[in-house]
Amino acid sequence: MLVLPMALIALYSITRHGNSIISFSLTLEHYVKFFTDPDFLTVLTRSLWIAFKTTVICLILGYPIAYYISRSREKMQGILLMCITIPTWINMLVRTYAWIGIMSEGGILSTILSFFGLGDFELLYTETAVLIGMVYNFLPFMILQINTSLCKMDHSLLEASADLGATPVRTFTRVTFPLSLPGVISGINLVFLPAVSSFFIPKLLGGGQYFLIGNLIENQFITVGEWNFGSAISMIMAVIMMLMMMAVNKIETRNAGGKEE
Repeated sequence: MLVLPMALIALYSITRHGNSIISFSLTLEHYVKFFTDPDFLTVLTRSLWIAFKTTVICLILGYPIAYYISRSREKMQGILLMCITIPTWINMLVRTYAWIGIMSEGGILSTILSFFGLGDFELLYTETAVLIGMVYNFLPFMILQINTSLCKMDHSLLEASADLGATPVRTFTRVTFPLSLPGVISGINLVFLPAVSSFFIPKLLGGGQYFLIGNLIENQFITVGEWNFGSAISMIMAVIMMLMMMAVNKIETRNAGGKEE
């Protein structure tokens, strides 16, 4: 179920259009086409950049929320975690559609801003709208991963740090944050990887004007019918994601080795 579809995509990526599985000729023209066309490289760069920004924003917003939850009473922790996870029970596509109503002209956000005399401004179908949709959909993954690491932390280490005269800031930078790094790294993986390949969020909130690599792959398979070229792009993204995961895991391993020393 996992290997065969991936193997088929890999085969499509190195064969010519119109070849069958039984009779085909190998070629690398689809990879050459992608890397020699500046438009495709621009889409790839844009996708990586917005995924990076989404990950950074989710980390900046998610860490304080996860920290607050982990320091709350046990009963309150359950309530707060429920508030974060309940929206994820609803289909992501439906939740993204809801943001169209919020950010559209005359929508909820525009009405609130007009009430405070801030005037109307165009938000929907912009990069900002896509970024908001990305952060909204992927933020819970970051919070839950970091919260898990913080809850597993040995609180006696924090008490020992305070007893030795460390300030709260120094305790956080030298004890709390290093011990929560596994959750941070897992959160980065769970946010960056789906964000870089997302296609329906930029399609809905970008209005087709903000084209990312996921939209390019969808377009090749569904609209253009170039399955071979679409497969080549998919393989390129798979390799990029694998390299990033290896780099992140290497950092995590190095951090774990440093703590053991």
